[in-house]
Amino acid sequence: MGDDGYSARLAPRWRRVLVAGSVVVSGSVFALEPAVLGPVWARMVAVPLIAGQAAALWWLDGHPRAGTAVVLFVSAWFQVLFPAFGPGVAFVVLCTYAWLRPAGESLRGLALAVVAVCGPALVQQRWLPAGLWLVACLLAWSWGAQARARGARRVAERRQAALEERARIARELHDVLSHTVSVMVVQAAAADDVFDSNPGQARAALRRTEEAGRQALAELRWFLRTVREDGGQDSGPQPTLADLERLGESVTAAGVPVDLVREGDGDVPLTVQLGVYRIVQEALTNALRHAAGSRAAVLVRVDGDAVLVRVRDFGGAGPSPHRGSGQGLIGMRERASLLGGTLRAGPHPDGGFQVEAALPTGGRA
Repeated sequence: MGDDGYSARLAPRWRRVLVAGSVVVSGSVFALEPAVLGPVWARMVAVPLIAGQAAALWWLDGHPRAGTAVVLFVSAWFQVLFPAFGPGVAFVVLCTYAWLRPAGESLRGLALAVVAVCGPALVQQRWLPAGLWLVACLLAWSWGAQARARGARRVAERRQAALEERARIARELHDVLSHTVSVMVVQAAAADDVFDSNPGQARAALRRTEEAGRQALAELRWFLRTVREDGGQDSGPQPTLADLERLGESVTAAGVPVDLVREGDGDVPLTVQLGVYRIVQEALTNALRHAAGSRAAVLVRVDGDAVLVRVRDFGGAGPSPHRGSGQGLIGMRERASLLGGTLRAGPHPDGGFQVEAALPTGGRA
């Protein structure tokens, strides 16, 4: 793992290819003419050099620094012993090293490669080969570095997509379960309070608890189907603006009377309708939790190319210490942002808490 967050590994199949290729390329030195091949001792030295290079390439994945250094060392010695041979597999190894390691580290490998590949040619005053091999070193390093950058970018994109999907699942689960579970808790507490004194009212509260539980199960099943189908076609109906009245009735029955006002008319995409419903749902859930016994006012206005939403509860002089710091408020802001809109939430000057959102109906703002 490098400092760019990308981990590159050399597959065993490619290591075998590198080893076989290095043996073939370096072993071709023995095909040179005897006059070019040089003395016998030079040929004897070439054998352990070729074997050491093959071993370094086999362990290149686990020890890229040492492996690259060994290959460059062999390349330099081959040019000293056999000037007509050239750098061998040095360029391939340099490219591989730039792919395996971060750019900051592989740049040092590039400097070492320039010295090992071009140095012998410069000492022998072979200026043209030295210049060509310098260009080849730069190209080999840049190809490897670019391949690593592309791989790191793909990994970062996959990681970001996974984080966004986790955030979406957490937001949807919170929206699906938070409201109905809050209603169930309130109704169960109300039933317990009047269980002995007013059994009929207790039974009514329990029936509302059961209804809220069934609704939670239905929405949870729908959500799980959409997750399993990986964003395919909708497997069930989603809440729309028409469901706001039912939502207000459930909160009213739970103990917070809701005054719902809808104004304006126009074509509102289903995604925006779902966003409006979830924002109102979460705002009323917060009112149910933090402003029980008060009332709430909801305004939904379709105004030209936007839907304006305002939800206010009248729960006293201000919010509780944790009123504006929970996951619900974060989820509302994320949902509004994903739809291209804005959302503001905070204490109302006249008391209570207010949530305001503006969601465009014609695409992202």
